[in-house]
Amino acid sequence: MQKIKRVFSQSCSWKRTVVNPYVIAEIGVNHEGDMELAKRLIREAKEGGADAAKFQTYKASTLASKDSPAYWDTSKEKTTSQYLLFKKHEGFWQEEMVALQQYCKEVDIEFMSTPFDIESANFLNEIMDVFKISSSDLTNKPFIEHISRFGKPIILSTGASDLFEIQEAVSWIRKYDTPLALLHCVLNYPTAEENANLGMISALQEKFPEYLIGYSDHVPPGDMKVCETAAILGSVIIEKHFTHDKSLPGNDHYHAMDKYDLMKFRSAMERSLEILGSFTVEALLSEAPARLNARRSLVLANNIKQGQQINESDLTFKRPATGISPKYIEDVVGKIALRDISEDEVLKWNMLDD
Repeated sequence: MQKIKRVFSQSCSWKRTVVNPYVIAEIGVNHEGDMELAKRLIREAKEGGADAAKFQTYKASTLASKDSPAYWDTSKEKTTSQYLLFKKHEGFWQEEMVALQQYCKEVDIEFMSTPFDIESANFLNEIMDVFKISSSDLTNKPFIEHISRFGKPIILSTGASDLFEIQEAVSWIRKYDTPLALLHCVLNYPTAEENANLGMISALQEKFPEYLIGYSDHVPPGDMKVCETAAILGSVIIEKHFTHDKSLPGNDHYHAMDKYDLMKFRSAMERSLEILGSFTVEALLSEAPARLNARRSLVLANNIKQGQQINESDLTFKRPATGISPKYIEDVVGKIALRDISEDEVLKWNMLDD
């Protein structure tokens, strides 16, 4: 079974703890239409520690009208028309996706591609076990329902959406009893750290407790703290754009991570998980000396003779906890000393009789 399918097979209570998340390296079209570069990106995603290498499959003519304006930072990506940008990067289609899926198998990383039309969804269904739906299609009811009919798990990004819109999209998917993960996402390219709004991850967990919750990131990588924080908040899936060279101009290079950023994230998560420990309330093995020596026992406040009855005024409580716990003081009061007991001596049950 693919790892992503195991993620979906987990109980949703799994997201209530913190896990090392399933990471999707969103290569998108950062391959620039070059198959060898696409393969390099797959290899580097694997080297960095990604679980999946994801692409995008589209035709400009079915995705955007010719007068569709840019919604990205045009100082980073200078193309001002969505149609022209998508036209520039629409080179890979069915044959290329099959080749990339096969190469992912060779490298041992899971393959995904986001479809943006019915035709690509249909042929991707033959080579994918899980579908990713873009934030931009969250209100696209016929397209969401078409993908839901495949009966495969869906990962849906929720960028630029109000709660009622997410609820609508979820209702369309729920009709088909399709496993679902919702990814918090901010649809700014790039997203400023102060706009990441990671608190929405907790809100999605509250509003959609039956589904897995994750995070799709568009913040420049920096120290990868945003993704780490998202994971600590319970994101079981992290998706982030991926490149081999963050200095390249345009498209999705300028807010993407590279393999070194991904390695940094994985290392930070391992440390965070070690610090977080388990999510159960219990004394730790490392605390055993403290339990024994820092807690208190009942101690004699004065000398007691053999045969004398113990009164509450005869007792105080001091460290260590090698004797009778102070919580049993009511049981000790009224008992008879079986031997002489000295002031400051730690009381033990074998010193007393009824």
